[in-house]
Amino acid sequence: MDFSFPHYLLSKQTVDDRALNKEVVNALRLHLPPGPVSVIEVGAGIGTMLKRLVDWSLFCRGEYVMVDSVEENLAYAREWVPHWAAGAGLNVERTGENSLLICDSTRDIHIRLECADVFDFILKNRKPADLLIAHAFLDLLPVSQSLETLMSLTKGLAWLTINFDGISAFHPVVDYELDEKIEQLYHLTMDKRPGGGDSRMGRHLFGHLRAMDAAVLAAGASDWVVYGNGGKYPADEKYFLQFILQFFEDALRDCRDLEPAILDRWLAKRHEQIERGELVYIAHQMDFLVRRNP
Repeated sequence: MDFSFPHYLLSKQTVDDRALNKEVVNALRLHLPPGPVSVIEVGAGIGTMLKRLVDWSLFCRGEYVMVDSVEENLAYAREWVPHWAAGAGLNVERTGENSLLICDSTRDIHIRLECADVFDFILKNRKPADLLIAHAFLDLLPVSQSLETLMSLTKGLAWLTINFDGISAFHPVVDYELDEKIEQLYHLTMDKRPGGGDSRMGRHLFGHLRAMDAAVLAAGASDWVVYGNGGKYPADEKYFLQFILQFFEDALRDCRDLEPAILDRWLAKRHEQIERGELVYIAHQMDFLVRRNP
């Protein structure tokens, strides 16, 4: 099966919609400044968070800067964001190769796409935003060294969402001991990523934020819970599950502590469960709304 990362990002839109902690979302609504708002999203992908903010009436006027290091993601966003906006009844104007305006009687949003490594973008950015968004992003970084630098992108407010926190559960059980071993080995690959990472970023963020005198305005669980009904998954969540298994395969294929044939049999059984609509997948994560005063 050919896998597309932009397709994966699109397929997890409904999963994230359910997962995002609604108390933290309500706190964000209360703490956003009035009037036009400037937003910088790092690791922005294809623009699903922008859509979500508009759909949830959290963002109506202002500037939204999407920063992502993967050109494939932004190329998809250049087509998908106008398609989504037009389908929602918004007027769409391309104001440049990497800029858009979407508007109607109540919304006026200027969008800029920046293909750059986030730390390269930070070096050239001269205007901190009212809000920084890092969605499913921080657990890919060496946060103890990079969080303070990331926070330079905001005047103080940051929404830090879907921070993985140490649980990847599949059901039904294939083999209890093997399931446990694969989960532990997978999490270990997160902790050993060359570019940084943390399989328990959710709980560790409290300490990182305290160390930099950032106040936690709200925090809560944002677990992915994916399951089928009547042998089918909602929306495109079957593809989402297939891609999650691809993450496991890619991470563990060369693992010295797991025989390839055993991994192949485990993956095959999990794919069979997906085809029957039986597989349940749960990942524990945490959301934060934080403020750091200048």
